[in-house]
Amino acid sequence: MLHTRTTAAERRRALREQLASGRLLRVPGAINPLSARLIQDLGFDAVYLSGAVLAADLGLPDIGLTTSTEVAARAQQTTRVTDLPVLIDADTGFGEPMNAARTVQLLEDAGLAGLHLEDQVNPKRCGHLDGKTITPREEMVRRLRAAVDARRDPDFLLMARTDARSVEGLGAAIDRAKAYVDAGADAIFPEALADEAEYEAFRKAVDVPLLANLTEFGRTPLLDTRALESLGYNIALYPVTLLRLAMGAIEDGLRTIATEGTQQSLLPRMQTRSRLYELLGYADYAAFDSAVFDFTLPPGT
Repeated sequence: MLHTRTTAAERRRALREQLASGRLLRVPGAINPLSARLIQDLGFDAVYLSGAVLAADLGLPDIGLTTSTEVAARAQQTTRVTDLPVLIDADTGFGEPMNAARTVQLLEDAGLAGLHLEDQVNPKRCGHLDGKTITPREEMVRRLRAAVDARRDPDFLLMARTDARSVEGLGAAIDRAKAYVDAGADAIFPEALADEAEYEAFRKAVDVPLLANLTEFGRTPLLDTRALESLGYNIALYPVTLLRLAMGAIEDGLRTIATEGTQQSLLPRMQTRSRLYELLGYADYAAFDSAVFDFTLPPGT
């Protein structure tokens, strides 16, 4: 109620321990703080905040138009309501290496467990679209070193994302990933891999935790958790799934209301009032309010 039961430091340590265990972590992307609560309630391992989802929520395309302060604000709103570790998409660090350093500290202060920085050039593109431009390897290394130097909590996870696969090829993407690990990246996010063989090649070449980006309608096959476990991956990421589900349902619902003149036929597809109240913890708030309001002073005061 009102806040989480754990500290940011505890959640960061928990994420590190989970990654060290070697098991696959299932990490859906939240679309708002309430959906983060639902992700926790249904037993997932962590929460993700996608830059594409945040941009879409603001009615913007995912081309680097959001700011670090907008991202940090959404992060703080989310970490306030879940005891799961929260990872966030920090795009390119929102500027030069100095900006990336400031971004790390902003997102540490927002209670996150970690972030990823990517090696694109602004204006960036969705990782599964054509037209991407990637920064020289040396520039990305500077970006990462600035992030590492700025980090105050050593448990805060710094992940490097490389978009080189679709621009320079698989071999170059692996070489970049190795350079990013040498620069201090704790984990690697290889974007837009084409098939299981490429997943396997990355796992053989890179000896840090690896993330599989299972975004829909993209270049990457939607591997199931059993396949990812056998490939030795550490994080199965579902970054935009909930947004796509929600927006599809919203559009269908609006069309139904426009056509039928009532939402009556939609009721079986809705979350009930009682389930919403359960998720929000209404009973806990009511009990807290009663305990504060309905009290008597002890004798002699």
